[in-house]
Amino acid sequence: MDKLVKILKALGDKNRLRIIKMLQKRQLCVGDITEILGLATSTVSKHLSVLRDAGIVNDLKDGKWAIYSLNHSAKNLYISSLMPLISFWLENDSQIKLDLEKVKNNNSRYSDASELK
Repeated sequence: MDKLVKILKALGDKNRLRIIKMLQKRQLCVGDITEILGLATSTVSKHLSVLRDAGIVNDLKDGKWAIYSLNHSAKNLYISSLMPLISFWLENDSQIKLDLEKVKNNNSRYSDASELK
């Protein structure tokens, strides 16, 4: 039960949901996410830490870069069940649409981000 509670708490924040929706489109570095959300880097890092600790996202360190992506190979039944549902949720939300447009037009600070998928 504790794992499910941790996952649901991670999903229970507006900015973390925004991050998940962005990462559904492509992996991003912390700087890209910070720029799109318009939040402090420390705040974004904390949100990403919560998502990582819940097993929802993965991070890849490459020198000074931390690249985040959704954990598509999650062995946790809760995550593997919820992630396909989340991909359909909030598609018509105006904030999510704006975020996704920013992701689409974003030139990643990490030049090789598109190659990491």
